[in-house]
Amino acid sequence: MARQSWGYQDHNGPEVWHELFPLANGDRQSPIAIKSSEVKYDPFLRPLSFSYDLTSPKVILNCGYAFSIECDDTEDRSVLRAGPLKGSYRLRQLHFHWGPTDDYGSEHTVDGLEFAAELHVVHWNSEKYPCFVDAAQQPDGLAIVGVLVKAGEHNSPLQKVINVLDVIKTKGSQVAFTNFDPSSLFPESLDYWTYHGSLTVPPLLESVIWIVLRQPITASSEQLATFRSLLCSAKGEPACCLLSNCRPPQPLRNRHVRAFFH
Repeated sequence: MARQSWGYQDHNGPEVWHELFPLANGDRQSPIAIKSSEVKYDPFLRPLSFSYDLTSPKVILNCGYAFSIECDDTEDRSVLRAGPLKGSYRLRQLHFHWGPTDDYGSEHTVDGLEFAAELHVVHWNSEKYPCFVDAAQQPDGLAIVGVLVKAGEHNSPLQKVINVLDVIKTKGSQVAFTNFDPSSLFPESLDYWTYHGSLTVPPLLESVIWIVLRQPITASSEQLATFRSLLCSAKGEPACCLLSNCRPPQPLRNRHVRAFFH
């Protein structure tokens, strides 16, 4: 199997991922459609607690199916705690998903509403497991904070990311990127839903405790258009824009979504 045998086009998109990754039909797949009427308030959930070191982010790269800000996770300098989590989860990376227009592009939906994009801030359980790869194989190994993005006002903290995307336009390109606080992209309210799910990209490992923030942030149409101007093709290949990289909601099956708020 080729290293990058999947993507978001008709021939290799989410509809056919199950051919290469049987977990695509698993019982704990993400994203999901969040329905307020089916969510249960859990009084035992705690407020989220995080501490991010500005020097943790190191590079921003175009991996062909998204762009990713990769962080130094050799120490507990940037961590997420509390909320639905037991122990400390170390920051690994953050990336976005988006769609072909401003009307949809989020992976999670809320009461049938789609958003323009979605930010995923990825952490791994550094108290129980020695590294990200090991943690990603365990049911409680990863914790991802999902931030919904709606089209609207210009987002100043996001602009620092937008400004370097032209440098990593082609697949495989990267550039140094540091002095950045991921929480600058969080909304004012940290109310959240939580459930047990999976990575939303292959290999779709069912190891994620999802924390989806209720309040969306905004991005301008110009900023969202910059996402779609990235290429999923490498330098020297025919240019192919990454217009969309979102997986549709998956069956909830026997899972429950809990809310930190009433």
